[in-house]
Amino acid sequence: MKNEQTVPLTSYQKFVIFILAITQFTVILDFMVMSPLGDMLMKSLSLKPSAFGVAVSAYAFSAGASGLLTAGFADKFDRKKLFLFFYSGFIIGTLFCGLAHSYTALVAARIVTGLFGGVIGSISMAIITDLFALQQRGRVMGFIQMGFGGSQVLGVPIGLYLANLWGWEAPFWMVAVLSIAIACLIAIKLKPVTQHLSIQKDRSALTHLWHTVAKKDYRVGFTATALLSIGGFMMMPFGSAFAINNLGLTNRQLPMLFMVSGVSSLLIMPMIGKLSDKIDKFKLFAGACVWMMVICIIYTNRTITPLWLVMIFNVCMMIGIMSRMIPSSALVSAIPEMSDRGAFMSINSSMQQIAGGVAAAAAGMIVTQNGKGTPLQHYNIVGYVVVCITLISILLMWRVNNLTKKRMESKNVSIPEQAVIHEG
Repeated sequence: MKNEQTVPLTSYQKFVIFILAITQFTVILDFMVMSPLGDMLMKSLSLKPSAFGVAVSAYAFSAGASGLLTAGFADKFDRKKLFLFFYSGFIIGTLFCGLAHSYTALVAARIVTGLFGGVIGSISMAIITDLFALQQRGRVMGFIQMGFGGSQVLGVPIGLYLANLWGWEAPFWMVAVLSIAIACLIAIKLKPVTQHLSIQKDRSALTHLWHTVAKKDYRVGFTATALLSIGGFMMMPFGSAFAINNLGLTNRQLPMLFMVSGVSSLLIMPMIGKLSDKIDKFKLFAGACVWMMVICIIYTNRTITPLWLVMIFNVCMMIGIMSRMIPSSALVSAIPEMSDRGAFMSINSSMQQIAGGVAAAAAGMIVTQNGKGTPLQHYNIVGYVVVCITLISILLMWRVNNLTKKRMESKNVSIPEQAVIHEG
């Protein structure tokens, strides 16, 4: 896994990266915008932290259930058609979020959005694994994950600005309009992805799902992904509420905070992606976990803090998150065989989403607030839980790394079996 050969990207591969990244931008923005809207939603709908945690986790749980239900079918169809189907459903769910005017309606809309949006990431990962060699995936993951940074640089600040002008529903309308334009581009420009159809062994979807779950090596990858998601999601739902009620920021300062964090991630992710293709991916992941644990403990124990220092902490946190997300995603993507990739990625995405829902709900049970505008209590406990989970995830990712090495050595090739697609 050291000093891996660099494989160049074709022009069509670059387009695929762009379309997947911008799709990821809308899906991540739809999910992430709930956090900065948290204080506004809790006040406008008179929600307790536990109720808001349920609103956030509703998306995650429905997304996880959807991934499990569709896993058996994920390798049975052209990945482009699946991509368009679920992205269209995601758009409809987002429109319903914009139309919601009560807590019940909002939770129902988040469930619909999660049923479709939660599968998009797994389909994207299957497309990436089909069309890009392992030696390219660090760079690919780096650019795809720019959707995460882009959502903070452009999406979240603009969404917060619109929310301050027209209400918390406005960001969802923005996401829906942008997603419709992207769906049209996918339909016209993206080529069918059907290489996996010629090597299918399981006749029924249920059999295919069972065979995928039954493989021990795959379950190691699923568990590692779930733990990483719990560690990553626990702090997120109450991030903006903590910044406002504990650190002393205002609603008008939040867009600047998210923009600075997003710009830093846009700069960091391509560098981390290239670095993970040149050095040992597991070592990069482990170092990032240690970095993030230190920042997490310091940040969650702070009280009133000036904006510039909060920005520094968020940038440091972003460095840790991105530096572990990119190499871990690349390592996990090398575990499944080509015939199982769609099912593996769907189940893996389900584990990620369900774990995220558990994390959000658990954080809602830990964090308390005595009244509107009062400081959040026990947010530092969330930080300590994240540290413990991260330590365990390092051990699991070490096992994933060993599985990846064995698979590469057994094939005795420098580039895995998936062909690099050509232009034209």
